Amino acid sequence: MSAVDVALVAIGLVILVGGGELLVRGASDLAARVGLSSLVIGLTVVAFSTSSPEMAVTVGAVLEGQPDLAVGNVVGSNIVNVLLILGASALLLPLTVRAQLIRLDVPVMVGVSMCLLLLSLDGRLSLADGFFLVTVIVVYTAVSVVVGRRSAPHVRKATGGGEKERPVWLLLLAVLGGVALLVVGAQLLVEGAVGIAEGFGVSGLVVGLTVVAVGTSLPELATSLIAVRRGERDLAVGNIVGSNIFNIAAVLGVAALVADDGVPVADAAVALDIPLMIAAAVALLPVAFTGMAIARWEGALFVGLYAAFTAYVVLAATEHDALGGFTAVMIWFTLPLVAITLVVLGAYEIGRRRAAREPLSPS
Repeated sequence: MSAVDVALVAIGLVILVGGGELLVRGASDLAARVGLSSLVIGLTVVAFSTSSPEMAVTVGAVLEGQPDLAVGNVVGSNIVNVLLILGASALLLPLTVRAQLIRLDVPVMVGVSMCLLLLSLDGRLSLADGFFLVTVIVVYTAVSVVVGRRSAPHVRKATGGGEKERPVWLLLLAVLGGVALLVVGAQLLVEGAVGIAEGFGVSGLVVGLTVVAVGTSLPELATSLIAVRRGERDLAVGNIVGSNIFNIAAVLGVAALVADDGVPVADAAVALDIPLMIAAAVALLPVAFTGMAIARWEGALFVGLYAAFTAYVVLAATEHDALGGFTAVMIWFTLPLVAITLVVLGAYEIGRRRAAREPLSPS
């Protein structure tokens, strides 16, 4: 570990915070300016912007002949987004959830995750698969904007009037500037963190499975935490859900289009990593449905599951003697307990709503 590595981490964190502030300010003002809710802006503009590192890493990996890194980056980032970033955001402040997320966006996230598994069963994402995935993201974006425009009068009324409106081009410039700072900050932080880890004798494989996986999701982390701190909780949740949809449909879709013969998908990814990603996406639906919010204890549950996932990855990569016992505890105790908790919560909420004849709020 050197002073340079520590300095890179510190500078990267400062730039990440600055970029997150600029992006959230520009995006939330843009939502009010064009008559869209913060949720829709989070699902589209912010989500696509914060996924730019995943796009760069994945497409670059495909062009350099490293397809495992391309698929692993997307799948790992999606797991980080739901379990770590949403969990940490909910720990900071409970996250309110709009009905649109429950009815449209989270089901779409689960659907595209399952589509990725089905498309990968033959061991490859083909050119046709790439066209299909890109078409999905185009259609989804159009539908999100159309649905979001329905609340335009409410948004203008809630945000309009008191201050002089800044031009749209200036707000877009703020968004682009925030994205640029997020990318630079993430690169500096990852470089410094890898140097520190290697200084402590941690293997390059473990560093890649942990530090780099989280590194490409740092823009989402910074943006979501800052959005929560500023009270833009819709934007925080929308950012994560939208990023996961974009990562699969746009990032892997484009990767399949630019690859010479499609993107190979390893058997291990089909057998373990992609199903884990689907499980994380499915877990978000009942958690968000209960009370139309993600509570602090639910955030703690997600963060705990991510810690368990990371521990498994590290133990498996190092072939540690504790791997067998850890796996048994996870399979026979922890995961069943989590599944039972989610089922009970969902059943309780459905029963409560039926008893009260309480429909999902359209807000």
